[in-house]
Amino acid sequence: MSANQSPAGQQPTATYDSAFMKACRREPVPHTPVWFMRQAGRSLPEYHKVREGIPMLESCTRPELVAEITLQPVRRHGVDAAVYFSDIVVPLKAIGIDLDIKPGVGPVVEKPIRTRADLARLRDLTPDDVSYVTEAIGLLTAELGSTPLIGFAGAPFTLASYLIEGGPSRTYENAKAIMYGDPELWADLLDRLADITAAFLKVQIEAGASAVQLFDSWAGALAPADYRRSVLPASAKVLQAVEGYGVPRIHFGVGTGELLQLMGEAGADVVGVDYRVALDEAARRVGPGKALQGNLDPAVLFAPTEAVEAKTREVLEDAKDLEGHIFNLGHGVMPATDPDALTRLAEYVHTQTAR
Repeated sequence: MSANQSPAGQQPTATYDSAFMKACRREPVPHTPVWFMRQAGRSLPEYHKVREGIPMLESCTRPELVAEITLQPVRRHGVDAAVYFSDIVVPLKAIGIDLDIKPGVGPVVEKPIRTRADLARLRDLTPDDVSYVTEAIGLLTAELGSTPLIGFAGAPFTLASYLIEGGPSRTYENAKAIMYGDPELWADLLDRLADITAAFLKVQIEAGASAVQLFDSWAGALAPADYRRSVLPASAKVLQAVEGYGVPRIHFGVGTGELLQLMGEAGADVVGVDYRVALDEAARRVGPGKALQGNLDPAVLFAPTEAVEAKTREVLEDAKDLEGHIFNLGHGVMPATDPDALTRLAEYVHTQTAR
């Protein structure tokens, strides 16, 4: 089933006719829908207040806190979709991987996975492992009403990179060494991560998420031939696993201009585009039949309002002939961003694109 259909045997949900869902299905919209990656987080003072003294991974396991943080940008900015507050390593932590998110560093894995024997540590994810996700999404859908909730997960390549490197990396030398040097181990690792990721997305969809986004944050480190051979099969497995739910599937990576066609081939309904490729060029690379999401440079928000509006008009002009467009940043909201700049941006896009 594609995202152009409501789930078989069900009446359209409260979010089905929202601007965000229509854009995902490449249908006419009353205005271009807006949401921001990392909109629920460090740029908001109310976020810092409610999370004070609570470690990141612990905050992801408290349903009422997750719901509050997820709702904060919807209340403040008037965005067209909420994105579930979590972290891409949550499902790995839930299955027993010894990791933590260290401030100023990111996810750090105590014992990296680098041998075939290490694969045994990656057991299947069950709904009981992440029952707090089901509870939080229940709270959220009750509050959000007709505003869609986007669930998300990290793609197998990005998760594998963290697991192998033991934390963030600029060069991915250990991950690439396995990818090139032991392709069978690499394929088995990504296949196992694809199953874990698919299970995590299914929990979110079954709990009430209206759409999902698969983040392949670090796929831009790959050449197209390596992506096609060593990464695309696992990402496609994830996206295919949730196809039957009929919810829109968004696929996004950073620095993936050379991979846009392949990321579309992986099975997404919407391809996220970072700020390095204009949307009209991105549409040419992706090909027909996909909506696009993006792609204002997050750093633009530090410029005066007039400059933000000028750059926003450029994005909207590039998007004018797209089959479907969801306005977003070309990466996540930076922590020092003025929240009021985001509020003004959402309102400006809505005003400029009102039909």
